[in-house]
Amino acid sequence: MSKTKVAIIGSGNIGTDLMIKVLRLSDVLEMGAFVGIDPESDGLKRAERMGVPITAEGIDGLTRLPNFQEIKIVFDATSAGAHKKHDAVLQSFGKRVIDLTPAAIGPFTVPCVNGEQNLDAPNVNMVTCGGQATIPIVAAVSAVSNVPYAEIVASISSRSAGPGTRANIDEFTETTSQAIEKVGGAKRGKAIIVLNPAEPPLIMRDTVYCLCESTDEEAVTASIEATVAKVKSYVPGYRMKQKVQFQHYTDENPLFIAELGRSFTGMKVTVFLEVEGAAHYLPAYAGNLDIMTSAALATAESIVRRQKHESTAAEAV
Repeated sequence: MSKTKVAIIGSGNIGTDLMIKVLRLSDVLEMGAFVGIDPESDGLKRAERMGVPITAEGIDGLTRLPNFQEIKIVFDATSAGAHKKHDAVLQSFGKRVIDLTPAAIGPFTVPCVNGEQNLDAPNVNMVTCGGQATIPIVAAVSAVSNVPYAEIVASISSRSAGPGTRANIDEFTETTSQAIEKVGGAKRGKAIIVLNPAEPPLIMRDTVYCLCESTDEEAVTASIEATVAKVKSYVPGYRMKQKVQFQHYTDENPLFIAELGRSFTGMKVTVFLEVEGAAHYLPAYAGNLDIMTSAALATAESIVRRQKHESTAAEAV
């Protein structure tokens, strides 16, 4: 089966890790171009050594490459601001776009939750690393109970946060909060990110808090464990650090939630996660990169397989 050519814009940590995943892991994608703006970046030099066509002239350089017409899917691993320009250019050429920035032009996409719903969209957004790690858990709780409020805290090593990540902190919290609601199913969502400067660097950790109306601990636990297994199928280093934690609040001991402006009675679900990276580019502590690039890779492969299936079906008719 012939492979589909893809391009990656952004020669930083995320873009470079994604490139290596495409080269090493994918049986349906092949690298058509790797794009940056700094000719001295490690990512561009590495791509050139690996035989991938490169340009240090950004989106304009990409459109001038001899094989640009052959490229069907473009990943954007730059910044939210830059992505708006990139998307406009790429849409004018009819390219499918997978957005790894918090720009959120296209629909939020988390492979194990709603990945199949957005495969025909011209632009899909991969939310954020914290969103990819935690939204599946919120969705798992929402599947068995109403969730009036969900809050996530993503803690990543400072070393794994490049300039793009640091420039997008505000967008990270806003985009993740919105996706907790739109994809996770919570009525109200909140996101917090922590850049941890500890040495040696700490592995990515995420905490998910869900307030739910159900008090069925077994049903909630089963749903969460099944979802963890789904995420683990495309992010092998994804795991729970301990068993799901529960706290119950009644009229005698209500929990006041400032974001809701009222007291809550029901069950609080707490899940502690750890994401270990595959170390394709950066060390294993950079699970925040791994979960983003793994989710983007899974989404692109699903798009290609859908297209090939539809093409085969049409030929059969």
